[in-house]
Amino acid sequence: MPGIDPNLICHKLAVRPDAKPIQQKKRYMAADRRDFIRKETATLLSIKHIRPVIHVEWLANVVLAPKGDTWRMCVDYSDLNKACPMDPYPVPRIDLLVDETAGCELLSFMDAFRGYHQVFMHPDDAEKTAFVTADGVYCYIVMPFGLRNAMATFQRMIGMLFKDVLGKTMEAYVDDILIKSKKKEDHVQDMERVFSIMEKASMRLNPKKCAFAVRGGKFLGYMMSERGIEPNPEKVKAIMDMEAPKNLKDVQRLTGRLAALSRFLSKLADKAIPFFQIMKKANPFQWTPECQTAFEDFKVYLSSPLVLTKADPGERLYMYLAVADLAVSAALLKESEGVQRPIYFVSKALNGPETRYTLMEKTILALIASIKRLAPYF
Repeated sequence: MPGIDPNLICHKLAVRPDAKPIQQKKRYMAADRRDFIRKETATLLSIKHIRPVIHVEWLANVVLAPKGDTWRMCVDYSDLNKACPMDPYPVPRIDLLVDETAGCELLSFMDAFRGYHQVFMHPDDAEKTAFVTADGVYCYIVMPFGLRNAMATFQRMIGMLFKDVLGKTMEAYVDDILIKSKKKEDHVQDMERVFSIMEKASMRLNPKKCAFAVRGGKFLGYMMSERGIEPNPEKVKAIMDMEAPKNLKDVQRLTGRLAALSRFLSKLADKAIPFFQIMKKANPFQWTPECQTAFEDFKVYLSSPLVLTKADPGERLYMYLAVADLAVSAALLKESEGVQRPIYFVSKALNGPETRYTLMEKTILALIASIKRLAPYF
């Protein structure tokens, strides 16, 4: 069974000494779900990712998460996770990774095959991952999905393996990996260097989720290209295809989808005030003309969304603040050849006492809210 050398890294559970092991009461499932779990378990056994185990102290149930027309087999490690302190290893901020990728001439997008399963469990902790099915009890030999600190362990492994290229010709967010080249002539060499590291570490990729030497593609929910940063077309389409909300849940769905595109939406909070007002519990649901106008305006705006640029080190940036009765906003821009281009939009709806602030107080609040989000740019 190939995998990352455990002498380099393996996943160890730092279970608190005073934590009492918990064995979850077995949950029963319908026949079709049992059959699915049986097949998945057989696959994991055949590739030696799990093994049978007896006399375990910790025991968890299998849960099936929806995945398109089928399911994904997961394990409910909630009890085990409560007994493990959080690993503080930093995971990169997605928007900053995206910034570092924009403007490159060629890109290669990659996905680690069964990412977490390429890292072994520490032998002393493997049996703590035990789970029960209708056919027996098993534990993971490799790091399973669902463990509290699995993401931190994988990101640490990425940092150790690729320390010489991360932030230069490669970016990675857990198992989403990207090779970037500012000049297309350098891309083959950049790829060779990354692939050499992967080969030595026995790291495997999922060919179905890889795209090599392309001018643009999707990375961490954004569309990346030489032009800059664009919103995910699927997220835009989800809003464009929506009908006018008919109940509170529809409004919540709409505001959630808008929030996912907040970086691209100037004065989002101010323009969405009609939605926020009808979401207040004290108000009965009523889709007002103001709501319909705001809804249609967002669709018009998203029909030709902005392409954002990135900030280069040392260049002058401009930040504009906007203050309204019920919201504050900011826009971060850069200037090139006399034209200002947006980098990031930030906005915040005012709540309670904030709505009664003076103009100066609201301006200061806008500045504080912007600094919290945009601090890495200054």
